[in-house]
Amino acid sequence: MEIPIFIVDAFTNLPFKGNPAAVCLLENELQDELYQNIAAEMNLSETAFITRQDSMDFSSGARFELRWFTPKNEVALCGHATLASAAVLFYLKNNVNPVLVFETMSGELHVRQHGESLIMDFPLNKPKPQDQPEIKDLLKATVGGLPIHDVYYCATTKKLMVRLADTCNRSELTSLKPEAEALLKNEYTGKIRGVIVTIKGAPTEQPGYDFYSRYFAPWFGIPEDPVTGSAHTVLAGYWSEKLGKKKMLAYQCSSRGGELVLEIRDDGRLDISGRAQIILQGTLKI
Repeated sequence: MEIPIFIVDAFTNLPFKGNPAAVCLLENELQDELYQNIAAEMNLSETAFITRQDSMDFSSGARFELRWFTPKNEVALCGHATLASAAVLFYLKNNVNPVLVFETMSGELHVRQHGESLIMDFPLNKPKPQDQPEIKDLLKATVGGLPIHDVYYCATTKKLMVRLADTCNRSELTSLKPEAEALLKNEYTGKIRGVIVTIKGAPTEQPGYDFYSRYFAPWFGIPEDPVTGSAHTVLAGYWSEKLGKKKMLAYQCSSRGGELVLEIRDDGRLDISGRAQIILQGTLKI
């Protein structure tokens, strides 16, 4: 079996920045074990698998099945690998449709082109305040002694969001080095599968980011994810209310870094915009 495969850096216009995802184009579905083995072989935070539907090819079809796997398991929602998948179809396969529809575990996700960016139609996952004493050891393992402003939790995505106090700056956020083993050891609730740490941005400075974040998910075999679309479905709901804004510019300040444009629509869903760079294409032989 030969499978076309690509590596795409998502949420960036530069190679080797943003979040790399592998994208596989499938004529037919595979056995689940094979999906997982390929994702483990790629060893990126996510590998996306696009399957044709309705006997249409990758250039003319408008609807595709899309699944995402980490090196350890399948996930229900992944932003950067969705962006990467759309980039392969639009930029390499020259797909003729204005909008692509991906059928996923999180329902239908639509992606369209807008200039040099791709816009993804995603669910908005608003978090709720979380009782801190229940997770005090996990908070300490994540942010050490830094002061905390808010702690929220999103049951839909199983993500914990920790907002540092406004006295903290970006350098303190980027200096955090939580150990994966410590996060796993100190999560007693069984509900958390990812931790977002965020701080308020400085919109008066160029380019005017509304907030910054980092994301840690050792529960999925990802000590730190470089740029995380699914985390921003949680962040957007929180920061929109705190800032009184529906359109925001965000930056995930991992070592690779990535920029996301967020806009909460009137229908309650979230548009996530970003750019992508295709850096590798080849054939997976099995």
